[in-house]
Amino acid sequence: MKRSWQIFWHSLFWIGTTSFFMYLAHNNAKIKMVDLLVTFVGYGIINIGLFYLNYLVFIPNYLNRNNYRKYGLIIITSIIVIGFLKYGLGWVFEEHILIHNGKTISFTSYFISACFTSIIFILLSLLLHFTVDWFLNERIQRDLENQRLTAELALLKSQINPHFLFNSLNSIYSLAYQRAENTPEAILKLSEIMRYMLYECNDNKVDLANELQYLQNFIDLQKIRFGDNSYVKFEVDGIITNQQIVPLLLISFIENAFKHGVANDPNAPIQLKITVDDGHLQFYMHNKKHLHNRDAAGGIGLNNVKRRLKLLYPNHYHLNINDTADTYTCELSLVL
Repeated sequence: MKRSWQIFWHSLFWIGTTSFFMYLAHNNAKIKMVDLLVTFVGYGIINIGLFYLNYLVFIPNYLNRNNYRKYGLIIITSIIVIGFLKYGLGWVFEEHILIHNGKTISFTSYFISACFTSIIFILLSLLLHFTVDWFLNERIQRDLENQRLTAELALLKSQINPHFLFNSLNSIYSLAYQRAENTPEAILKLSEIMRYMLYECNDNKVDLANELQYLQNFIDLQKIRFGDNSYVKFEVDGIITNQQIVPLLLISFIENAFKHGVANDPNAPIQLKITVDDGHLQFYMHNKKHLHNRDAAGGIGLNNVKRRLKLLYPNHYHLNINDTADTYTCELSLVL
């Protein structure tokens, strides 16, 4: 908040508070307005001055620097000095301040009351100081936490591209080694995928339709790799409008299905289904495991996506993985 706005809101608060208590005192005690003006304006300036003297000078120079003894001494001195100052003001305007119902208030009573009022304003300034400090520290902690999460997410995202590129190049290398005719088509698909990853995934969220097209391109690339022996069922149900999703979130599951699953068995095809219902997404994946790779873990891909889900969709997702000796099933429910 700019200093000019701080001055405005502080001034508005003190003017409003003083006017409110003057109104209550005038209506309840039927005190003359001139007496109220002398009392509230005169003492208001002194009390508010003490408030800001403590808030802007004493606290930063002594309390914040752990000079508690000096701070205590200067506060006690200020209370005593201002007590005499208030009595001096009362003596100058004796008929308006010190005399009530024909009786004069004694010095002791008036001095104690003046010191007590000063203590209240000092405590109020301390309360404001600690409240502002608390909110500032909370904001700083939130900023630091956001920076930490941003850095962590950037690291997790940076791990996706090399991981995906490594697996895809292995697939294309296999095609090239076999001198497959569809090698150029596979390279073109990889080019489209990499363009999406490099240029369209820089935002925190992307259009769901673009992400689904990216998944379709990846699946097509894998089908090219397996040729006529690939058996994959990929379904998308629901109306895709303007929903958005964190980019590259589902690819690790699908990569895992092709890497560790069986894609050439017509009796046990890889099953992938995405259902979109307004602001909810249901993802289902099921695949049969390779006989020689039944105990293989998902690698950094699945650990990566699990961490991203915790960071980006806290309390807005449910992930259920059923990893048996022969099959692997993943179900993800996500609030977009």
